[in-house]
Amino acid sequence: MGTLLGWLDRLPWVWLLLAAAWLAVAPVFPEPHLVEKLRMLGQGTLTRPLDIFDLLMHAAPLGLVALKAWRQWARRGTGASRKSAPDSRRPAASPG
Repeated sequence: MGTLLGWLDRLPWVWLLLAAAWLAVAPVFPEPHLVEKLRMLGQGTLTRPLDIFDLLMHAAPLGLVALKAWRQWARRGTGASRKSAPDSRRPAASPG
């Protein structure tokens, strides 16, 4: 786990999901900033640096959730997350 993103692999899912959910809906009233900034982006009015920073701050945990999920999916496909164990489907080699 000496990779650059090893810290993300070690980060528990529960904390990452809580941070993502919290920042995605904060503040709840009158509407979440993420929804507001995405609407501004779609309308082409997201031009102020503070608004761009706000969008990035509220969307960053969701991006980390996606990155962690992708890394786990990719590792599972290569078998890197499994411990190497003898294949139980193969018969053991007979001595002699």
